[in-house]
Amino acid sequence: MANVIDDATIEYVGILAKLELSGEEKEQAKKDMGKMLDYIDSLNELDTSGVEPMTNVFPVKNVFREDVVTNGDTRDLTIANAPEEKDGQFVVPKTVD
Repeated sequence: MANVIDDATIEYVGILAKLELSGEEKEQAKKDMGKMLDYIDSLNELDTSGVEPMTNVFPVKNVFREDVVTNGDTRDLTIANAPEEKDGQFVVPKTVD
């Protein structure tokens, strides 16, 4: 294990995470964080040249449809349902003085 986590780092991470760790939990956290950093180091050793970056592991294409109006302008039909209208708009009671 090349990455050794010190007590100050564990204390700092505990403060950031708002955790109160016992001495035993701190020791376990130090071991776990060291293992995680070792794993990241091993991943950094991999040759990734020639590997295309990806945003998804599945071959998903953009599934969004074109935004096209299909029902047309029904403003007149909507206004016809208004109890009162003025200049093509609904008239409602005043709610703010």
